[in-house]
Amino acid sequence: MITAYHAKYFASELSRRYSAADSEKLAGTLLDAQVDLNPHQLEAALFAFRSPLSKGAILADEVGLGKTIEAGLVLAQKWAEGKRRILIVTPANLRKQWTQEMAEKFFLPTVILEAKNYLQLQKSGVRRPFEQPSMVVCSYQFAAKHAEELMTTRWDLVIMDEAHRLRNVYRPDNKIGNTLKRALANAPKLLLTATPLQNSLLELYGLVSIIDDYAFGDARSFRTQFARLNGDGNFNELKARLKPVCHRTLRRQVLEYIRYTNRIPITEEFVPSDVEHTLYEMVSDYLRRPSLYALPSSQRQLMTLILRKLLASSTFAIAGALESLANKLRKQLPGNASAARSGDGIEDDFEEFEEYADEWGADAQPEPLTAEDVASIDEEIASLEEFRALAVSISENAKGMALLKALRAGFEKARELGAAEKTIVFTESRRTQDYLVCLLTENGYAGKLVLFNGSNSDKKSKAIYAEWVEANKGTDKVTGSRTADIRAALVDYFRDHATVMIATEAAAEGINLQFCSMVVNYDLPWNPQRIEQRIGRCHRYGQRYDVVVVNFLNRKNEADRRVFELLSEKFRLFSGVFGASDEVLGAIESGVEFEKRIVAIYQNCRTPAEIEGNFRQLQEEMDAHIISTMEDTRQKLLENFDAEVHDRLRVNLDESRSYINRHESMLWALTRRELEDKADFDAEELRFRLLANPFPEQAIPVGAYALAKDPGKAHRYRIGHPLAQAVIASAAGRPLPEATIEFVYSDQARKAASIEPFVGMSGYLLATKLSIYGADAQDHIILTAMTDGGLAVPEDTVRRFLEIPAEIVRTVEIDGDATVRDAANRRKNEILEGLAAQQAVWFDEEMEKLNGWAEDKRRGLKAELKDYDDRINELKKQARCAPTLPEKLEVQKKLRDLDKKRDEAWREYDGAAKDVEWHKDELLDQIEDQLRQTAAEEVLFCVRWTVR
Repeated sequence: MITAYHAKYFASELSRRYSAADSEKLAGTLLDAQVDLNPHQLEAALFAFRSPLSKGAILADEVGLGKTIEAGLVLAQKWAEGKRRILIVTPANLRKQWTQEMAEKFFLPTVILEAKNYLQLQKSGVRRPFEQPSMVVCSYQFAAKHAEELMTTRWDLVIMDEAHRLRNVYRPDNKIGNTLKRALANAPKLLLTATPLQNSLLELYGLVSIIDDYAFGDARSFRTQFARLNGDGNFNELKARLKPVCHRTLRRQVLEYIRYTNRIPITEEFVPSDVEHTLYEMVSDYLRRPSLYALPSSQRQLMTLILRKLLASSTFAIAGALESLANKLRKQLPGNASAARSGDGIEDDFEEFEEYADEWGADAQPEPLTAEDVASIDEEIASLEEFRALAVSISENAKGMALLKALRAGFEKARELGAAEKTIVFTESRRTQDYLVCLLTENGYAGKLVLFNGSNSDKKSKAIYAEWVEANKGTDKVTGSRTADIRAALVDYFRDHATVMIATEAAAEGINLQFCSMVVNYDLPWNPQRIEQRIGRCHRYGQRYDVVVVNFLNRKNEADRRVFELLSEKFRLFSGVFGASDEVLGAIESGVEFEKRIVAIYQNCRTPAEIEGNFRQLQEEMDAHIISTMEDTRQKLLENFDAEVHDRLRVNLDESRSYINRHESMLWALTRRELEDKADFDAEELRFRLLANPFPEQAIPVGAYALAKDPGKAHRYRIGHPLAQAVIASAAGRPLPEATIEFVYSDQARKAASIEPFVGMSGYLLATKLSIYGADAQDHIILTAMTDGGLAVPEDTVRRFLEIPAEIVRTVEIDGDATVRDAANRRKNEILEGLAAQQAVWFDEEMEKLNGWAEDKRRGLKAELKDYDDRINELKKQARCAPTLPEKLEVQKKLRDLDKKRDEAWREYDGAAKDVEWHKDELLDQIEDQLRQTAAEEVLFCVRWTVR
């Protein structure tokens, strides 16, 4: 058992702050995180912390390498440091995924802010809803809408996911990008994107300018200097300027650590019945009408997309949608609101309605009706009822029958591969989900199904949830959030009991299904990023088998066939090792414009030739984006090909494992000592049962705890757990008397070469804590020991002393050795000198950056002057060549005007150049203030020691 002196040392180590430059900075976070350690993710997180003067970074790893995990490590470290003003801006469809990943992998609390709960918070008296005790997650559109509040909030960190959406921020027409850039100008930012460069080097300038406006001059000077990378000089200059800001790892660089499985596509073709085809044509003609009261112009495009998706989903889905539209029209008729039939709206069936509306910017405004309008509405209601009646009359769907065949083929392939017979079937409609439950129940899958949707309120899901809560009572698996817990319960049930999960788009984000190796796209989204998200639930890190991807193809529908070809052949979503490439997904950015183009083709093209021509044009436009001249430039600028990458990742992995093991050992030993009479310990399994709460002022649950990534039915014990924090604080804050202690080395089975020479010796040991306050806040635990013979014990050896058991011989006042104190002071001065040297490096980096910025600004100004000189020389040439006097005089007048403008430009240049130098001096003063630090020293304990 360790002594109180060990305990205080361990607690001080576990709670110490680390420099931005210290690779051990993330050790506690890595120990706490519920993730398997990959060295490239650690390297990326450390890159984000590389300097206290840094305003942020772009993490640009290739798709599939876990940029969310990298950001999570950074967020967890910030949270551990007490930083609470954290904002995550992400595409609307990724908000839930972020909240789920942060909770499951890092135990971090998040709240999604959207229009509904934002207004509720304001109504309840919350003046600034963005200032939450949890991390805030919101969409790009929502963040831009509330830019003023973002601007006046002092953010500790802002994460911007899928940040390639902002790469055109240098253009004035990128309204959201420019709004967010201004609103978050003073916040440290982390941008996540696999495609920071697509078509133009100015995109890199745009992204970097969001992080730091002083990395380059301005768009004009950047274009002048870097638009054409003709020689090695400016190419190397650009690469050097990007290096401190942008970090990128390639998939081929981490193959030693990550095993990738394949995607195997199965395409199941089907032919709809004549009546199904008739219904399709009737609804399509309706959607093409020039004016529709059920679809006001502000929502026409969005609603057309959704109705076409429901039409392709099932006759049950479109029947409900048609009924909803008829109800909506009935409510518009004067005095008829109460007569409208009840029923769920389209937004209840198509769960992604609000998210689409957010991204598409749809906002319906009712308008007063004329008598002519009322008559037209009556006629439109009659049409909708006719279509609905036809849809309801269809009891069997050809695609449903094709599903049964596809499942048989898919499971046969799974058996071939040795994978479990489990599949997730995705649909975009809740009504189709209900139809599939009936269909599969009647065809051999009764008792083998589990549903997953936005509400999870069906009877079976509720029962699964109740059983799960009871089974996991008293463990960290139960978060108390019904939304999070029921998702976990359904996933566990799918893994342990069910064969088929029938899911809406709600399952495409935030859940991990590595145990499932078949994905069925019953309804195929038109947005490639959504498809990649779905497949990524199963085809991800940790998947042991190749993943079968099933899609359906309507042989009677030419447009459906071309959409499928585009998604399959151009985006390569369904086969291969990696799925869609960064270049392809990056080319379409949010995917919204791509969907709009496809909707337009469905709406406007009737013949196969028209459909073929429009899809060919769309594909050619995509090729222009995807097969970009930037590919070679992107590789040279952003991708490391040096041999050191592999070695560096290996060192990262070895070091981080060593740090984690050390922190884990200290936490376990400290906990055993502090809770000795409050818990029963199982040393082999690193588990204990807390019998009573030793800290009654805190709500700490009793029960089983485990220091393991998978604690089973126990609390996950970790440094960030309230119990561990209380244990650490208690031991660290305990004052200790001077004493004589004896380190018991002779009983140790494992021998240490560094300790052997000191066996039988005695001396003095002083432990002090040096705390640095400022931009690079940190603590250093200084361990100094001397033998009675005046021999200095190396600091690493003293640490080894404190890793072996000891006995307190007596607690008595001792005469400390002045040489120990002198040695401690020397060590303190070494640390301070090292910090000063590191600060000098950071200062030089900032100075170099600002000099580059100032030179860029001057070059931009000079470029304008050179333009005047070129034009003047051209006019002088024209004057010499002019054949007549009037023509010569005309040219001379132009020369005189240009000379005046050039003189004015020179005066502006002088003024602007002085402004640049003044601004640079002001920035240097700010950097000097940031680097100013203070130090404080605290004696942890002083003992007389012996090693036996």
